[in-house]
Amino acid sequence: MKDKGKSQLWLRPIREVAAKAGILEDSLIPMGRFMAKVDRSLIDSLPGRHDGKLVLVTAMSPTPAGEGKTTLSIGLTQSLNLLGKKAFACIRQPSLGPLLGVKGGAMGSEASEAGPLEDFSLQFNGDDYGVVTSHNLISAIIDNHIHHGNRLNIEKVIWPRVSTINDRALRNIITAAGKGMSPRKDEFHISAASEIMSMLCLSNGLEDFRKRIRRTIVAFGKDGQPVTVSDLGVDGAVAALMKNALNPNLAQSIEGAPVFIHGGPFGNISIGCSSVSATKLALKLSDFVLTEAGFSTELGAEKFIDILCRQAGFFPSAAVIVATLNALRLHGKASDWSAPDMDCVKRGMANLEKHIENLKAFGIPAVVALNRFKNDTDTEIEETLELIRAICPAEAVSVRDFGGKGGIEAARAIIEACEKTSSRQFLYPLDMPIEEKINTIAVKMYGADGITLTDNARADLEEINKLGLSGLPVCVAKTPKSFSDDPALIGRPTGFTVNVTGLKPATGAGYIVAYCGNVLLMPGMPEHPLAEKIDIDDAGRVRGI
Repeated sequence: MKDKGKSQLWLRPIREVAAKAGILEDSLIPMGRFMAKVDRSLIDSLPGRHDGKLVLVTAMSPTPAGEGKTTLSIGLTQSLNLLGKKAFACIRQPSLGPLLGVKGGAMGSEASEAGPLEDFSLQFNGDDYGVVTSHNLISAIIDNHIHHGNRLNIEKVIWPRVSTINDRALRNIITAAGKGMSPRKDEFHISAASEIMSMLCLSNGLEDFRKRIRRTIVAFGKDGQPVTVSDLGVDGAVAALMKNALNPNLAQSIEGAPVFIHGGPFGNISIGCSSVSATKLALKLSDFVLTEAGFSTELGAEKFIDILCRQAGFFPSAAVIVATLNALRLHGKASDWSAPDMDCVKRGMANLEKHIENLKAFGIPAVVALNRFKNDTDTEIEETLELIRAICPAEAVSVRDFGGKGGIEAARAIIEACEKTSSRQFLYPLDMPIEEKINTIAVKMYGADGITLTDNARADLEEINKLGLSGLPVCVAKTPKSFSDDPALIGRPTGFTVNVTGLKPATGAGYIVAYCGNVLLMPGMPEHPLAEKIDIDDAGRVRGI
């Protein structure tokens, strides 16, 4: 591991990065020498500027370690800059849950890293603090309202509490066991699944965010009528807590490419995208914007297009599908997916082929970026590229080791893909019934035969239809390990149905959540979490991230 304590050696003053990116001085809100927020209102002062090309970075079904989407988003942005293009990366903020648990940080790596890594990874800007505090304020106000007479006759609460830390002990709890309050089963979700986190990413500024908060349903009364944050009278307080968090965060790559880091929703249980504000601002400031969507095409990419693009009014010109030999071997059912095995790579191609088909369903030209690891041989890479190129443009990428120079050919392929004509279509119309929307996603994106709904899900669906919310898009929460809702079904499974266990209105975010299979909304930690490896020395240098 390289010495992260020396990472500031390559950092440029953030004012220089901002000036080079075209960000006006009076729109910059410095957070030290190397970090800043950018006033979102800068977008309003750039109405005459032509938007750059939006490139969506997604992936095939991942290994437990992930396939390097963030690293490639940053690295290929550097590659485009080396080709004389003005390029911006938009990525999500690292979550403390994976950082301290299993997966580690999410700021790229080695020669394609954004920084300052330690500060962004450890909550330098307070965005997650704003999400957790405002979310849990609403929870506290609900119980306080019940305690003081329950004027709204609240009977059913659908607003959970949230935590930034993976804590399995909080998955099922009992709350409200106090004076005048009946004990109630409750739960904590990870903050990346918070509806407020989604609203942070989907909002067009403070006014839009407050409108979303006001209409957010958090409970139901005894008469079945919804109770909103507006009814509780704390929409102003929530907006005040989130005021600074709504401004995008400006960072930089090792090679000085501008990077917006904003929002942190997970791709399997939430929308998995960076913010609309950051993306819109980057599009005004550059020729190309690479934005990462969580996990694979059937999760982050589908939600990015069917939810975020509908609300934001933009659409990708092209997409990058990140693949690795490790993932191909895993989905080829290798006993050791880190060891060379071309037979398993060939079998794993079925998984990648489905992801390529998924992007075709949206009419988006795609390029496969084969993320090369140090142990991958030239023979394996060339044989695999030959297989992929039979169905889709593909290039090997080595940006982790060589920075922008390691992705030049892939960057050229991205430019070429952006010049192609795309049909730009959504997967389903909004006037389609909710059950049919979920079925369409399952059949077209997952390859399922269809869906089944539990009794609880059908009761939820009836409630949603009575509320007149059937015109909203759907955000599916399911395992990222498989196209199905069963993590054991790797590769490209067939002959399965997706089991929908529950539905929930997310009226502030503007979608319906569909829970499928045994998806976890509060992850746990392994026996030896990564938190055990993180330390700080006497000089204040953090190590182990």
